[in-house]
Amino acid sequence: MSTSPKVGLEALLTPEESVLVLIDHQPYQFANLHSHEPALVANNVVGLAKTAKGYGVPTILTTVLEDRGGKLIQPLQDVFPDQKPIDRTLINTWEDRAVVDAVKATGRKKLIIAGLWTEVCVAMPALQAAGEGFDVYVVTDASGGVSAESHAMAVQRLIQAGVVPITWLVLLGEWQRDHARTDRITPEDQLEALGYAGATGIVTVWEQQLLNTPVTGPIGA
Repeated sequence: MSTSPKVGLEALLTPEESVLVLIDHQPYQFANLHSHEPALVANNVVGLAKTAKGYGVPTILTTVLEDRGGKLIQPLQDVFPDQKPIDRTLINTWEDRAVVDAVKATGRKKLIIAGLWTEVCVAMPALQAAGEGFDVYVVTDASGGVSAESHAMAVQRLIQAGVVPITWLVLLGEWQRDHARTDRITPEDQLEALGYAGATGIVTVWEQQLLNTPVTGPIGA
């Protein structure tokens, strides 16, 4: 089982120890997504993906029965245009050798998962990986279930098993830690990710625009 500390500085995630797996963000899965507004989950997973890419976190894309369930949603695929998602028949991603091997090849033990649906394709691999010694985190607002109850019960079950729920903006904050630091992500990449962060992100991007807009005359002139 996971031995990750629950409190203290070491409980916070860093990009250097994280690996991200995104599971089944496909049209078929979105079609019966009722725990969240589908457009919000799509927005959040793209923001999450751009954040992971900006911080250099290895990201593994996977789909299930792509020929029938549809390809990965295009905005997400566009974040990693050269990566072909691992297509599975197995419902439990952690039983697919190609996915597990890809995760283990990174050498990282902080496993972050988001996917559709929470109660099935997220819960199964999260529970199994946690039992195999990975510190597992589930990004709940980039995941979703067939109902609000299904999503909530899955999150409760995962918490009882030691899996940590987290949201994608919290993850960005833990990976960054300091507004002044520039060694983990370029300002351009960070602003691109923040563009998916709702009003806060939009205002942050706007502030940067204002800061970079030269003043050509006296204010009020």
